[in-house]
Amino acid sequence: MVLSVKVPPELISGEVDEGFGKVADVFRRTMCSGREIGAAVSVYQGGVKVVDLWGGYRDGVSEAPWERDTMVTVCSTSKGVSSLAVAVAASRGLISYDTKVAEYWPEFGQAGKGSVTVRALLSHQAGLPVLDRALTLADLIDPGRLSAKIAAQAPAWPVGERHGYHAVTLGWYESELIRHADPDGRTLGRYFAEEVAAPLGLDFHIGLPDSVDRDRVARLHAWSRYEAMLHLNTMPPRFVLGLLNPRSLAARAFTTPGVREFDDLNHEETRTVEMPAANGIGTARAIAALYGCAATGGAEIGLAPDILDALINPAAPPVKGLRDQVLYCDSQFSLGFMKPFPTFTFGSSDRAFGTPGAGGSFGMADPDTGIGFAYVTNRYGFHLWSDPRELALRQALFREVLGGRSQS
Repeated sequence: MVLSVKVPPELISGEVDEGFGKVADVFRRTMCSGREIGAAVSVYQGGVKVVDLWGGYRDGVSEAPWERDTMVTVCSTSKGVSSLAVAVAASRGLISYDTKVAEYWPEFGQAGKGSVTVRALLSHQAGLPVLDRALTLADLIDPGRLSAKIAAQAPAWPVGERHGYHAVTLGWYESELIRHADPDGRTLGRYFAEEVAAPLGLDFHIGLPDSVDRDRVARLHAWSRYEAMLHLNTMPPRFVLGLLNPRSLAARAFTTPGVREFDDLNHEETRTVEMPAANGIGTARAIAALYGCAATGGAEIGLAPDILDALINPAAPPVKGLRDQVLYCDSQFSLGFMKPFPTFTFGSSDRAFGTPGAGGSFGMADPDTGIGFAYVTNRYGFHLWSDPRELALRQALFREVLGGRSQS
């Protein structure tokens, strides 16, 4: 069961610029409400940090406090971080979104995938949310073995016809795309570390290195898949039922090496391998800084104007509509990110882009206001996106502080 603790006000710290006090008010209320264990929120505007708050416990059992430099696993919020690394590679001419993946990685073209473009792959339209050949943790540390297994996968639907959330596989396909296109043959985790994190000084990792003090990493307090049955009102019922059917696309899409339950993400072996779609570890500050950089043009990481435009532009939906074949609800993806749609409105306009993560985390860029926003937590909630704790912070920022549109 998900742990519940009482966070005292003295365990809430940080700083907020003038005019952003309403975000701090919401954060304090939520932290003291019993709905959090440990959490952090950060906002950058115009490249300047304007909100940086943290509080609670990085470990709810030992009651070790959440510190300024505490990091946490953010699950699918990792996808946006990884996809910005792909955008940097595209900006440098290593890849093109409209080129076929097989032109960079010939083995990918087998099993009927020869026509899949990078754009289709990143938009969850390639029909590759599951793998018939199970991966092991050993596969993840051997790029050759990983590449062979995922390249052999046949699509679950014709490319571009439908879409379905590539919950875990997307990151490995992105990584192999980068590894094959990069002259230095770097995995996505290495490419991100050297070409994105280093220039910006980001405290974020895809594959936790030995140099990081493990006492800085928050313990996740997560629910089991069966507990989800008690929360049918927060997730699509068919999706929850799908998680309980091992043959369904939903259950298979969320199958992760070394992870039977989300709590297994606390293990050392699942933190150190590269799972670019699922196991990024970092601070809210790092995620907000990265998105804030993108929201203001991305010059520091060499993000080209046409690539930024591609991230901002409307998504190209699959021909058979927005119904997600894995999540059993409407969704909208573009180039590795979610884009706003009626049941998930974020940012000041539909030009925003970002990704939520299981448990409640979220990171996003809002180019119209120059905002980079991130919220992270170690107490898992039950929403696919817009966890009430995160949504309240985002609403305070965009609706009350910035006077923009309502968030959902």
